[in-house]
Amino acid sequence: MTDNATDTAFVDRLKSTLPTAALREIAPHYLQEPRGRWQGHACAVVAPGNAEEAASAIRLASEAGVPVIPYGGGTGLVGGQVTGDGPAPLIISLERMTRVRGIYPDENVMVVEAGAILSDVHDAAEAADRLFPLSIAAKGSARIGGLLATNAGGVNVLRYGNARDLCLGLEAVMPDGSIWHGLKRLRKDNTGYDLRNLLIGSEGTLGLITAAALKLSPRPAGEGTALMVVDSPAAALALLALARDHLGEGVSAFELMHRQCLNFLAETMPQVRQPWNVPPEWFVLIDVGLARGLDPASALEALFGDALDAGLVSDGMIAQSEAQRAEFWALRESVPEANRHIGSVSSHDVSLPLGAVAEFIAKGAEMIGALGDFRINCFGHLGDGNLHYNVFPALGGARADHEDQRDTIKRAVHDLVHSMGGSISAEHGIGRLKVDDLERYGDPAKLAAMRAIKAALDPKGIMNPGAVLRA
Repeated sequence: MTDNATDTAFVDRLKSTLPTAALREIAPHYLQEPRGRWQGHACAVVAPGNAEEAASAIRLASEAGVPVIPYGGGTGLVGGQVTGDGPAPLIISLERMTRVRGIYPDENVMVVEAGAILSDVHDAAEAADRLFPLSIAAKGSARIGGLLATNAGGVNVLRYGNARDLCLGLEAVMPDGSIWHGLKRLRKDNTGYDLRNLLIGSEGTLGLITAAALKLSPRPAGEGTALMVVDSPAAALALLALARDHLGEGVSAFELMHRQCLNFLAETMPQVRQPWNVPPEWFVLIDVGLARGLDPASALEALFGDALDAGLVSDGMIAQSEAQRAEFWALRESVPEANRHIGSVSSHDVSLPLGAVAEFIAKGAEMIGALGDFRINCFGHLGDGNLHYNVFPALGGARADHEDQRDTIKRAVHDLVHSMGGSISAEHGIGRLKVDDLERYGDPAKLAAMRAIKAALDPKGIMNPGAVLRA
């Protein structure tokens, strides 16, 4: 890669090739990420209106050796959307590519452009009496292209799978500026290497996703939500097994939360209504979606009764209305924002075998306690083994007071996860934050294959250099 990213001739070529509507000012939001650990830079920002315009921009960048940073909703938490090192890149924003190209209710398929915001996709699916089940706290700003590029997870993975499981086909611009027209609505397409699944989760390092064919599902005839108090993560896991025995695939989400979640909400977001006067140490949020003829409230009552008899739960409440369901979910979905207000010393997005979750939580608390006076906010998608294990200063302290301990804490948590057969990146990706971690914990054969794929598809190394793999 040549060091000519700020060459005014390249920017002039962009301006002469792309329509005026595609050109953007280098506004601050393109150069920032939510946790404030990186400040990016850019030689130009373009927002193509279609795949052809995106291809033109990437083709020019390839010819000039200019790095390209794909930019979706800017909600990524591992620094994949910003870079402050090396030549100033071209940022390609998806913000103008937001169309729903087609909805096929009988096929349970929707074709959307990569800049479509997740909540808008939810609304479009609902208008067709269908469900697009991927859901995350940032659904009001996250875009489909970024969600696929990071293989996002969220709260419904237990039932519906990750973003990868919800995509049938892609349209994408490759690093040389060619367009891959893989936007098929097929459930079966056994024609060689699976380029779709190669691009999903590649974090913009192998190409730019511009559109996707998404899987939809029938909307459950009845939905219900409950909060149930458990005395330990082990009891929560036993409750999960019981819930699946009762309801099978009707369990859509099973979220584990610690008392610290409620304490942080009370401290920073008092407008979020709390369900208990005295917060329990551990509780779970269970969401179910059932077929016609089945009553979610009755099913949850039966589950609670059996769990109470088995000594797995001690208290609980079942939402009696859609408004109360929304209140229960507001607890869970507000936790990441409360965390940001507090300011973590070190945040971890990890996954473990279900059988190892309780042991990890116990060992982790002991390990962090030995490192100093910290608060741990442990919560997450227990149904798929994904925990958000975040370490915060003691009450009255500040993140800056412990900056010198951040790497030590991260290393300790990730070493423990790795020793227990887990992953140091469950759903947020690698980005730039975890490149060192991938090198430390990744399988050598896998890393060699990844580098070979990167070199083959992006020989000039222009696509999001420094993300996932060291540039």
